[in-house]
Amino acid sequence: AAGPSGRGGAEEEQAQSKKALKKQQKEAEKQAKKAEKQAKMDFAKDRYGVSAMVQSQERLGRTLIRVQDLTPEKANQLVWVRARMHTIRAKGKQCFLVLRQQQFNVQALVAVGDRASKQMVKFAANITKESIVDVEAVVQTVEQKIETCTQHDVELHVERIFVISQADARLPLQLEDAGLFLPAATVNQDTRLDNRVIDLRTTTSQAIFRLQSGVCQLFRDTLLQKGFVEIQTPKIISAASEGGANVFTVSYFKTSAYLAQSPQLYKQMCICADFDKVFCIGPVFRAEDSNTHRHLTEFVGLDIEMAFNYHYHEVLDSITDTMVEIFKGLRDRFQTEIQTVCKQYHSEPFKFLEPTLRLEYQEGVAMLRAAGVEMGDEEDLSTPNEKLLGRLVKEKYDTDFYVLDKYPLEVRPFYTMPDPHNPKYSNSYDMFMRGEEILSGAQRVHDAQLLTERASHHDALSIDSKLHKYSFRYGAPPHAGGGIGLERVTMLYLGLHNIRQTSMFPRDPKRLTP
Repeated sequence: AAGPSGRGGAEEEQAQSKKALKKQQKEAEKQAKKAEKQAKMDFAKDRYGVSAMVQSQERLGRTLIRVQDLTPEKANQLVWVRARMHTIRAKGKQCFLVLRQQQFNVQALVAVGDRASKQMVKFAANITKESIVDVEAVVQTVEQKIETCTQHDVELHVERIFVISQADARLPLQLEDAGLFLPAATVNQDTRLDNRVIDLRTTTSQAIFRLQSGVCQLFRDTLLQKGFVEIQTPKIISAASEGGANVFTVSYFKTSAYLAQSPQLYKQMCICADFDKVFCIGPVFRAEDSNTHRHLTEFVGLDIEMAFNYHYHEVLDSITDTMVEIFKGLRDRFQTEIQTVCKQYHSEPFKFLEPTLRLEYQEGVAMLRAAGVEMGDEEDLSTPNEKLLGRLVKEKYDTDFYVLDKYPLEVRPFYTMPDPHNPKYSNSYDMFMRGEEILSGAQRVHDAQLLTERASHHDALSIDSKLHKYSFRYGAPPHAGGGIGLERVTMLYLGLHNIRQTSMFPRDPKRLTP
């Protein structure tokens, strides 16, 4: 009895599996037909998609046009552009994109038509922000200016779009938010700095650091034209270069070394070695626990040292001439960047005089006293008094840049040359932009005996005054110089309010990353 019933069960199972197989086949045929139908409908399937990873498989002869070069002169031309997906707005059978390349952007349109299918529009609408895309499009002029884009006279009508590098859907910060005007800005400074690689993509950051690059180039070009030699100095040194306690100590095999607070000594050694006029651009380290808007523990120093014939004002004139050339170069060659920054952080255009205004320290003190400030003749300027003096100078002389000369000797380092006419003062100077110091400099003591006396007076004999004296024992020309902070120059020229905006990856007492 068991035999027939077992056979019946097996036959039933076989019938069921045949049925399931038939159903599966039918479903597969249905899907294949659907796919075939979709393929027929999606005539543009080869015009969009995610490209294979670029592994240098082949070198295409394709020319990519820069976004900033998309102007009405290119109207009706078919071009290829590579850019980031900045914003996407889908609307029915069309999709508006804003494509961004550094500090420039352009509107693009993907619309159902002869060159784009529904599927292509849908694909474009779903590309994640910040992805890098290659777009083939026709440049079209527009009747009404597109105020939200830098290229406001044209838009791109997309015919092909391929994703070259896809960004994660979730971004740590939105670039549109990071570009908002103050006080509407919603992205705080720490969020920006923690995600600096994204923040640096904003049009404002792009403009800031391109202008900063211009400061370095103008500094270098101007000094080379004046016959200066560019030098490189060590950053790991055997003793504190500025004589203070604000120095970073590092392990150096079986002993300790220090990170250079200044290239001062090495610039002077080069002058003693008959290089006559030298400059260097490099990192400077200060272990100051200063959490202010203008202090960093590592910054870029633009340093100058120069032998002179009879008066340190020969050097002072050379430095102020260099600064004026930088200001003129920025004004004439970086208007796009200046205007870009101004859109987010408004400031008055930077003003300067030719020749540069030079005031003596006592004149500055007199101006402050006339404004109600109580201070002694030989008292150093506090930060609030520096700013106030900057405002007073602007009101009286209409300049944002000036020199304060002849500082009191007591507030300057031991290697500063005393004023021959008044021993309470010195042959030293500071330069100011918008009321904040950007350069400190002086004639240096080049006589070994006087240097020893000055070092002793300042309790600085333990510092590397040995090397100083060694350099000066064999004949040292009279010389002077100074050091400029690159980040401060950039910040103050653009009228920004925090030095972290002009340091690409800032270092301060509370930040060591990224």
